[in-house]
This record gives sequence, C-alpha cells and structure tokens, in this order.
Amino acid sequence: MNIQLTKEDLLYAIKHIDENPKLKSGRHSSTYDLVYENKNYPPILVLSVANKLKGGKEITLSDFNNNIEAPFKILRDIGFEIKLKSAQMKPNLQEFIIAAKEQVTGQGIRGSATDYARKSRGDKNGLDIEVSFGIGRASAIPWIAFTGFEQIVNRGIYPVYLYYKDYGILILAYGVSEKHLPSVNWTSLNEKQTVEQYFETNFSKKPERYGRSYIYSVYDVDNLPSIKVLDSDLVKIINIYKSKFEGKKITKASQIIVSQVDFSINQLQSYIYRSGLVFSEMLISRFVASLLTKPFVLLTGLSGSGKTKIAQSFVKWICEDESQYKIIPIGSDWTNRDPLLGYPNGLNSKEYILPDSGALSLIIEATKEENKHKPYFMILDEMNLSHVERYFADFLSVMESKDKIMLYSGTQRESPCGTEIPSYIFWVKNLFVIGTVNIDETTYMFSPKVLDRANTIEFRIEENNIKNFFEFPSKIDLTVLERKGASMAKHFLELADDSHIEPNDVYSKVFVKFFNELKKIGAEFGYRTSVEMLLLIKKLNTIGEFKSEESIDIAVMQKLLPKLHGSRSKISKVLDALIHLCLKDGQVFSIVKSEDINQEHILYPIAFEKLVRMYRNALDNGFTSYAEA
Repeated sequence: MNIQLTKEDLLYAIKHIDENPKLKSGRHSSTYDLVYENKNYPPILVLSVANKLKGGKEITLSDFNNNIEAPFKILRDIGFEIKLKSAQMKPNLQEFIIAAKEQVTGQGIRGSATDYARKSRGDKNGLDIEVSFGIGRASAIPWIAFTGFEQIVNRGIYPVYLYYKDYGILILAYGVSEKHLPSVNWTSLNEKQTVEQYFETNFSKKPERYGRSYIYSVYDVDNLPSIKVLDSDLVKIINIYKSKFEGKKITKASQIIVSQVDFSINQLQSYIYRSGLVFSEMLISRFVASLLTKPFVLLTGLSGSGKTKIAQSFVKWICEDESQYKIIPIGSDWTNRDPLLGYPNGLNSKEYILPDSGALSLIIEATKEENKHKPYFMILDEMNLSHVERYFADFLSVMESKDKIMLYSGTQRESPCGTEIPSYIFWVKNLFVIGTVNIDETTYMFSPKVLDRANTIEFRIEENNIKNFFEFPSKIDLTVLERKGASMAKHFLELADDSHIEPNDVYSKVFVKFFNELKKIGAEFGYRTSVEMLLLIKKLNTIGEFKSEESIDIAVMQKLLPKLHGSRSKISKVLDALIHLCLKDGQVFSIVKSEDINQEHILYPIAFEKLVRMYRNALDNGFTSYAEA
C-alpha cells in the first residue's frame, strides 16, 4: 500500500488519539508499540487515523498483505520509535515538568508531555515553553526550553533542561542553539563548564548533542533534589536572563529576521491538518497554484465548506505578521470604489480620506521598497454581495493593463492621521486578492469579464469528508499556522513572478477540442485564458507532481467551465459533448446511467462530475450555471 503521510500528519493523529481514547478500542497492538513522549500507541492505529483525517480510508494490517514489518518501516523511516511491548523507558521527567510548570505559569497542571507542551504558554516570567522528549532513536536527548524572549532565541542562548537519560543526569543549562550561533558576549559564561567539557571529564567521551551549552547545574536522576531546590535553581537562571534582556523583549514578529528557504506545499498541507482544518491535498495545491498563476482567485461553492478558512490559513502561514493581510467583508451597498480606495476630501485640498476597510493602507504598504519580498493579501469576503464590476472595476483593469490607478490629482494629500497618500498606485507583484463567493437570493452573478481574470475554485464536501468530520470533530486552531511558512515567502513570490510557458502538443490538442464545443454556444475562450491554463499547469507541476490528465482536469474546471451557463435547449447538447471529452475514447455516456460509469474510464473526474451536475440541473430546472448555492 502506498502511504503518503508526513511526520506532522502522524503527530496530529496522535493528538486526536489522546483526545479520543475510545479510538484505541479494538485496535491494540499485541507485540509492538509506537512510543512518543513516553506514551505508547498501536502503530497501525496511528497510520489509520492519520489517513482518515486526510480524507482517506481506514488502514488495517491486511492493507500491507499482513506483513507486520511494512507499517513499522514506514513509521521508522519518518522518525518514530517502534519498541517491543516489554521494553521500558528510562525514568521520565514528570517531576521536572511539574516544577517548570508551576514556576513559569503558576498553574501546576499535571499531565502528559504532549499536554504540557501544548498548554504551557507561560506569562508569569515573560517566557514561553517548548518541549521535546526526543523520538526516533534511544540516544535522543529530551529537553525543556524557555524561549519567551525572542532576542534570547535569535541570539542563540536560552535556559534549558537537558536530560541525558543514558547517563542518568539532568542538566540545567545556558542552552546554545544548534541552529543559531550565539552573538551575545557573556563573559560570565566563559568561566563556566560546557556540557562537552563535563562529559569528557566524567565519561571520557563527547555528548551526543548540545555539547556547546554552558552548565548551570547538574542533577542525578537517581537521587533527585526536592522540587523546592529545582524551583530555586530555575528561578535563578530565569532571573539572570531577565536582567540581561530587561526591556528588550520583542513584541512584533516583523522585527524578527526570517531566513529564506524554498517553498514547500507539503509543509503547508501538514500545518493545515494540524490546525484542525480538513482539505484534500489536491484542493490545497490547486489553491496555491492558482495564486502563483494570477494574483486573483475566486473561491465558490457550498456555504460553510471552508472557503474563507483556507484563505485565512494560507495567509497566516506565509505572512510574518497581520499587517500583511486584511479580511474585508463586502457590503451590499458598495456601488463605487470608495470602500476600497477611499476618496479625496472635497472640502480640504490637502486631505485624503482612507477607507475603513484598510484596503488602501495595505496596498500602500505592499508598494514600499522594503516590503517587495513580502506577500500582501486582500481577502474579500462574500465578494458578490454587491456588483463586483462597480467597486472592483479599477483593479480588473490594471490587472491586465499594468497601468496605474489614479487616486487624485493636484497637490500632495495626507490622511487625517498624517499618512502621506500617493496620487496613484500600481498593482504590484506582491499583492494578491482572494474573493469568496456564496450563491443565494442576496448575491449577484459574476460577469464573464470577472471570471476571465480569475482562477475559480469550487468547494464541495464529499460523503467521506463529512463522515470523517463526525468521527473526528475538532476545534479549529489557526494559531499553529502563524509564521510557519514566512521563510518561504520570498521564494513564493519568485515562483509567482515566473510567467514563462512552453508549448505542449498534448495540452493543445485537448484544449482545442474543448474550444470547438464551447464555441457552439458562444462560450469559447481567448488568448488570455489559453495562456493562463498553460501557466496554471506549469505552477501545479512546480509545487507538486501531477499527471497530464490531472493538470488538464484542473485547468478545464477552473478556467473553462465557470463561464458556462444557459437554458436547457441551448446548453444540453454542448454539456453532453463536453462530458464525452472527459471520458476515454469509445465510452458511451447516458445521463440516466451516469453513476454506472467506471472511474477508470474517466479522464478528467473533477470536470466530469461538475458537468454531470450541471446537466442534471438543466434537465430538472430548465437552466444551469457553474455557480451553485
């Protein structure tokens, strides 16, 4: 069985198992356990829960042809520890967890290391807590680090417990990061012994990890001091740090320097799952590839299906702070551009009135030279509550012309709060617009002009999605996404800026067939759509691996079908022809027996399912449209 799961997926599954102990009923392992943070889990259950949370099926040993080693190999390769049930862990750190918890938060909540790491966001001493009990190998070094002062972390030094369980010692240390060399010159630390020096003196060898850290105190785990003594030592080292960084706590994430790495769709998908949101990997990839293709994406479909949430989750993940995005609810009375761009004060020739939505301020920030490597996002919620062409016309125009939007003429103007407002703005390369769309009696339909300039993604909920949700209901926590992808923002913008496309005979032949059928009802597409379909396919294969049929399917669904609508007499024959284009050669289609078609005979399943649905609507209602309630 081909299992496509990441370490983050499995950690999220373990969290669900902890929160839903009944999941273990009937799924015990007789011989082996997955050991994570001193707790045991049935290995195949963890794989099964992770797969179901991602919209897949339940996994049993039979899926591996009853080969007991196959699932264990998957878990070991990812980095998890698999042990015989008879194997016992060495003494745990429960006493130290309680001590640290009581000191930093004053709460003293007992529980597992997982709960501790998840709940302990201390504020009594201005410090946050991070915990790692080590997974994957017996020599892993569990630790508890106190990292609330960002300058401590960024400069590479922080208070930390290091538990060398194979040597029976716990060290309270001035921890030196293995990722960031310390830039703080503490002369007092030079007089202290490093962990490496301690090991060479007492064990005649070097430690497995963290050898550069400076020792504050060493404890024998077989002869532990009292909690009071541990508390006292912890207070002393924390106060040392507080005195060193008094008044220097960083509160704005934008002040933190973010090192840049290549964009990874897999990391985004994993963090979205950990937040409690459930979207298919395909949908997440389509969303990101659409943004990379063109900075205007429309999300339509069932109300409450996650359109706004996927936009929120992405911007929280890739942005350094909240100043890079705005969620703007569209009003039903928006008849001009003022709610987005503001207006010059007619009574004061030097004043410009900024809109309450914050849209213009966001655009101005995006245009600044120092922000050119940061993405900025406008999320227009319920975009079709008003006529889009009225309040968004300037944006639709400059999106293609690359011209400027004039805000005013004459002398320089400022906002009432003293912010200098330029007389015109451009649509810069780091500005993206995401619009959510609901279809009901209170909304308006989009014109071809709008649809032609966007990638339109439809959100649907399948039976397995809703079934898995009821089995694993969870609270959405978008804070786990914050800034996790900020280091990939620059590369994301570089990918978006690449608009070079190559000709491809396979895609050309298929798209020409769709063109000829759409032309029969006046819904054919032009050069812009042709370019954007090829570019979308390129972006899909830049961030992932897609078969040619999958890429074509997505392009047809997002760029060709959204403009499709009409009466039964006008559109039914064309729908029938388009459906046949989605099937392998020689396959016969009948709307009455559409559910009997073998999935192996469908070339483009996403477009096929949509076209069949539109065909049924045309037969039942006499009219059909891509947009549905």
